Amino acid sequence: MRSVFLSFSLVLGLLLTVESGWAQQRPATPAPADKVAEPKPAKPGKLSRKERKELAKRAELEAVSQQRQLSERDKNMSESFFVDGVKFVLLEDYNKALERLLKAYALNPTNAAISYKIAETNLLSGNLKDATNFAQAAVKLDPKNSYYYLLLAQIYASQKQYDQATKVYAQLIQDVPDSGYYLFNLADLYLAQGKLPEALTTLERAEKQFGALDEVSFKKQQIYLKQNNLDKALQEGEALIKANPDEIRYVLAQAEMYAANNRLPDALRVAQQALRTDPDNAQAHMIMADVYRQQGNTAESEKQIKLAFESPGLDIDNKVRVLVDYIKQLPNPKLEQTALDLAAITVRVHPKDAKAYSVAGDIQTLTNRKKEARDTYLQAIKLDNSRYQIWQQVVLIDAELNQTDSLLRHSERALELFPNQAPLWFYNGVGYMLKKQPAKGVKSLEYGRKLATDNPELLAQFDSQLGDAYHEVKDYKKSDAAYEAALAFDANNAQALNNYSYFLSIRGEKLDRAKEMAGKLVKQFPDNDTYLDTYAWVLYKQKDYAGARQSLEKALQTTKDGTVIEHYGDVLYQLGEKDKAHAEWLRAKKNGGTSELIDRKIKDKKLYE
Repeated sequence: MRSVFLSFSLVLGLLLTVESGWAQQRPATPAPADKVAEPKPAKPGKLSRKERKELAKRAELEAVSQQRQLSERDKNMSESFFVDGVKFVLLEDYNKALERLLKAYALNPTNAAISYKIAETNLLSGNLKDATNFAQAAVKLDPKNSYYYLLLAQIYASQKQYDQATKVYAQLIQDVPDSGYYLFNLADLYLAQGKLPEALTTLERAEKQFGALDEVSFKKQQIYLKQNNLDKALQEGEALIKANPDEIRYVLAQAEMYAANNRLPDALRVAQQALRTDPDNAQAHMIMADVYRQQGNTAESEKQIKLAFESPGLDIDNKVRVLVDYIKQLPNPKLEQTALDLAAITVRVHPKDAKAYSVAGDIQTLTNRKKEARDTYLQAIKLDNSRYQIWQQVVLIDAELNQTDSLLRHSERALELFPNQAPLWFYNGVGYMLKKQPAKGVKSLEYGRKLATDNPELLAQFDSQLGDAYHEVKDYKKSDAAYEAALAFDANNAQALNNYSYFLSIRGEKLDRAKEMAGKLVKQFPDNDTYLDTYAWVLYKQKDYAGARQSLEKALQTTKDGTVIEHYGDVLYQLGEKDKAHAEWLRAKKNGGTSELIDRKIKDKKLYE
């Protein structure tokens, strides 16, 4: 309390002295009327020597006291809060970090490092406004620290405020000694803004400071290209090659530039230069293949691309990209053999990479080599069984090849890995149907249908197949409902129209509906023998034997199927042409695919139904 009282007494004494000085001052002499003098502030009375000495001593004591408090208490507390804050930043607990750092700042607001760390933490937590303010403060407090400029530039760039970021870099380069290497960052910022002349000027400044640099020259080349200054870009590229004749990446980049700009002879010249340095360089062979293709030299182009594929230097991903380009153009007889050859090379050079077999299988599929494709896909699965698309291709090909055992085996294996994939359940159900195990087929199809509710098209396929399956287990009500559901989605579903109408004719039910559906198919596909046979059988059940005969005779122009021939014999029998009917039954049995009654019909020369 004593020190406070003394301080107050001194200040009070000072105020009294000042006031007495003002009181003793003489009034100002009035100015002339045409010139009004501005009033001058009165001078305070002089302090006595003793008062000045005592006041100076007191100020010194207070300054020392404040410094001692900051050093011993506030400074230590500030440092403690700062260390804690940094720890929480590392733990990515930015709220606690900011709480500590702001306490450190409150105690020591002139510490640039604290402002810097607060800015960085705000940037990490997404508070860009505060990040900007504190980063600016850090730069102001310590304008010679390059890290503070870099953080501020980063904050501006993250907000796409590239103009501000470039200003920060420019200030950094100007104010901080030995910071010329940041010219490259500044050039990149100009490039990000599309300010090509400024970027070029900055790179030239860097060249003056650091001498000729390959990377600078390469960037200048890219700028010239963006400016459509091809000659300058090529000139820069040739200079790069001359300065670095063994640096093959510059040679290849130059060759690609020539090729991309239709300077094909130059592209070949430079690519051949690369091959003299590295005869197995895959990229050089690819460039030459492209150039020869553009020149119409197909044979040489294929030769070069095969040489590239033989090289392990062309990695599997690049080979796959090339093969995908071929896939997009298939089927194409002119490209098929080359695509197959490249696929074979890929498998041979990368025998332990599933991607090689996968893309080879795709090419074999598109060139109608289904069995080979399936075997190739299975090789891919041996190396990596985690790709559902490959399993789907395998079971699809099994179904197309009518290889029921393979279809069931592969679909079961696939379902162990992908139990929630509805298409696998579909093909599994189809497999059981082909295996004449319709009850198991129904079970798989019903389960898969539940997984396909968000895919109306696939749902309709399930319904159509379930119509067949329910018919086989004699659940006709469900069969009809499934077909109707499929047709509700697609009234032109050929499988549903044909099978539904045929099964109705066999049952002798809803024959008008059956005739409507079968007739619709025949109108759409007037030469399809299967649909003509179905339509004929519906007419047969309606006792329209003449109409049935006409439809079957048209079907028999394109098929020798035993079922169709047997149906024709039945129609002839109903029309009274029994000898002809018997002859057709004999022909049907010879061709195969007939009903179980065919032998009795032949033996007794009589129609059985």
